[in-house]
Amino acid sequence: MSFLRFKTSNDWVTAVLEDFDTFLQDHAAAEKKASGMAVSMLSHYPDRVELVTAMTDLAIEEMSHFKEVVKLIYERGCILGDDQKDPYINDFRKSFRKGTNEYFLDRLLVGGIIEARGCERFALVGEALPAGKLKAFYEAIAASEGRHHELFVELAEKYFEKSVVDARLDQLLDIEAAIVERLPIRAALH
Repeated sequence: MSFLRFKTSNDWVTAVLEDFDTFLQDHAAAEKKASGMAVSMLSHYPDRVELVTAMTDLAIEEMSHFKEVVKLIYERGCILGDDQKDPYINDFRKSFRKGTNEYFLDRLLVGGIIEARGCERFALVGEALPAGKLKAFYEAIAASEGRHHELFVELAEKYFEKSVVDARLDQLLDIEAAIVERLPIRAALH
């Protein structure tokens, strides 16, 4: 995504391609966690009709992606592994502010930025893979993540003034870039 402030390196793509089974394990976990995050959002904000509708659809779509990745894992003769802690997500969550409205806005915008990072990285994987089923899958997943990014920002703009959203998004993009820059390169989404 062009608005992200740190571009993922080719070294990351190489690490993924060299250990694709590990990457698939992490990808499955990320999809499952994304579905859980959407359910958490609709559970915490049941009075926000547009958010509940959007997060319900998102939870189902992310779980569908999880199912597809698990199928790929099984086709490769592997089994689903245990979820691992995601240092990117854990660090990024530290940027959430206290206060009802501030926390809500940060959850939306951080969710959007995470989806944008997924879009960027899945697109890089799709570009690097040879023609075939995996390439088509990752190209489709990248497009889906891009739509999810837009959804979170649109929801933020529904509940907050655009100037407030833009100012906080600017801050969070700097925070996210610093996190990604210091992450070790590994066969994982983040």
